Amino acid sequence: MPLVHLNDSNFKQEVLSERLPVLVDFSAVWCGPCKAIAPIIEELAKEYEGRFKICKLDVDNGENTATNYGVMSVPTLMIFKDGKVVEQAVGALSKQQLKKKIEAHL
Repeated sequence: MPLVHLNDSNFKQEVLSERLPVLVDFSAVWCGPCKAIAPIIEELAKEYEGRFKICKLDVDNGENTATNYGVMSVPTLMIFKDGKVVEQAVGALSKQQLKKKIEAHL
């Protein structure tokens, strides 16, 4: 399964210790814009498999992690490289906008 689901307990291992760049979609089941970009996130996870790790963190299941990274609204998208946030965007982005951000970090 290309899309990795995160929570507070697996975040460090799946994101911070990952050698590939990682896109984390901080989202929530009750969030309309999150639902709108969910299919795009899944498509990108398949397209970039093996080159870029794509993850989803439901803020209700990962409250500590969301708080640690200052997530105030969802969706918040963060790109991590070597355990550090290198890019961040808030709101529903188009597939083209997301691909541009991903390609910049490959």
